[in-house]
Amino acid sequence: MSTVPDTVARALYRSGCLKFGTFKIKSGALSPYYIDLACLLSSPRDLCAVADLAAEAVRQIMASERVTKLASIELKGALILPSIACAVGLPCVVVRKEDKAYGATGRTAGAEVTHGDSIVFFDDVVSEGLSKFEGIKPLEERGAKVKHLLVVVDREQGGREKLESLGYSVHALAKISEVVASLSQSKSISKEQADAVLGYIKK
Repeated sequence: MSTVPDTVARALYRSGCLKFGTFKIKSGALSPYYIDLACLLSSPRDLCAVADLAAEAVRQIMASERVTKLASIELKGALILPSIACAVGLPCVVVRKEDKAYGATGRTAGAEVTHGDSIVFFDDVVSEGLSKFEGIKPLEERGAKVKHLLVVVDREQGGREKLESLGYSVHALAKISEVVASLSQSKSISKEQADAVLGYIKK
């Protein structure tokens, strides 16, 4: 029986989201792999698979806590956010990386953020964690409460632990070690590719 990480691994691999090589990530560090969640848009089956898993994770949060809206920051997480919002029946908000100076101005688009909102923040991955504040801060400045963060993949670089030490609850559909283990077991990726990622995590 397939686990959630197995399903995530297949979706990322089939859609081309998981790429191997040498990539500079946001922190400036070099990584032997990169996850480009935008590639899910090329594969409806895999997009729906990931969105369904994320929606189920949101439902589990909603079972014990009040949630009024979902949010994400442009671009990657925001591409999938509407599909999750439709599945769980919640309004969604996209946080812009910069203020928009024309038309409907400001840092947010979509549903209006109001004081007292309880928002689940969704994104593609968590690495070192600090970049998440770019999306969370504008929501909290408007009086919303952001307690839960949901990501597709935890890159296992300390971000989850850092965010949780600050009081956030971080939920990941899969860890990168689980994704690599699943793809290695199915022989979708080579031992060299798997070892490169696992070695990178251990540094």
